[in-house]
Amino acid sequence: RQVSRPAPKLRESDPFNALFARQGLFRFDAETIRDNALAISGLLVERIGGASVKPYQPAGYWAHLNFPTRTYEHDTGDAQYRRGLYTHWQRSFLHPMLKAFDAPSREECTAQRNRSNTPLQSLALLNDPTFVEAARAFAARILREAGEEPAQRVRWAYETALNRAPEQDVEAVLLALLGEHGVHYGNAPGAAVKLLAVGQAPPPEDLDPAEVAAYTSLARVILNLHETITRY
Repeated sequence: RQVSRPAPKLRESDPFNALFARQGLFRFDAETIRDNALAISGLLVERIGGASVKPYQPAGYWAHLNFPTRTYEHDTGDAQYRRGLYTHWQRSFLHPMLKAFDAPSREECTAQRNRSNTPLQSLALLNDPTFVEAARAFAARILREAGEEPAQRVRWAYETALNRAPEQDVEAVLLALLGEHGVHYGNAPGAAVKLLAVGQAPPPEDLDPAEVAAYTSLARVILNLHETITRY
């Protein structure tokens, strides 16, 4: 029942936690990472039970799947936002996002999953349609549920995702990012519309597309933080 934040003396005597001086930190499992992003965004469908579902997947990923050949069509409606536990599992053609985060192929028994740390994981969190759509939905939540000032919105978003307020230097970085992307999408409305078109959920008609796109960038950063995908 140790906390994960060690006292200085314990850090000095057991820096690698070989003696279990503290609770070990570990990254969420692949399915939980997806569930967490959908939950933060407000898109997660928590219904229990039912058939497998098919999230977004790159076109052509099943091109070499034989006996028989098949095509992949992602689900629509609530099925798209169900928990990762229900994802269709194609043996030897594991869903790319789950594979990036070390989910097993189920071709053999796996008593314990590996946990790697690769650039592909950050790219998946930034660019996978599920996470882009989750960031877009989270951005709409920020604009509707937080205060009117950018600083209030940044703090609300950070606290909603991580259950704590951001440090001052982190808040300053996020505000600078928000301002930069606000200018970018304000000058490129077509790019904002293109970003908001990712995913099946319709973009909010009552909000300015450029503003939603800027806050989507903010949300993508927050969903990609180490702390967002790590159990403390």
